[in-house]
Amino acid sequence: MSKNRSGSSFLGGLLLGTAIGAVTGLLFAPRKGKETRQLLKKATNALPELAEDLSSNVHLQADRLSSSALRGWDGTLVRLREAVRAGLEAAKLDAAERELSKPSAQALAEPGEAGNHQNHNLNKSPADLS
Repeated sequence: MSKNRSGSSFLGGLLLGTAIGAVTGLLFAPRKGKETRQLLKKATNALPELAEDLSSNVHLQADRLSSSALRGWDGTLVRLREAVRAGLEAAKLDAAERELSKPSAQALAEPGEAGNHQNHNLNKSPADLS
């Protein structure tokens, strides 16, 4: 792609340089006024065609750049979606791991109940325990 860009940039510069050189050469050429005016008129008539060529080159490059940017944007969106999906999956796994590592409500209640029974049993006589 950079080959195409440098080629069209070179072509645009060449055309612009040719036009500037032609006008400068005509202005400083040792010719009669009438001949110089005729040459300037021819050069001026060629300028719209030169401008059209330059415009079409710029338009072509803009289209190439636009399509390249769209392809890049599409790739970025795909990578972004994959990253969001991976992040959501990781968050779900993390939540599941946290849920598994939490002690259950029953396991938390049992030691307290056992402690209450033991304290309650301390007040009883050995005959009541059997």
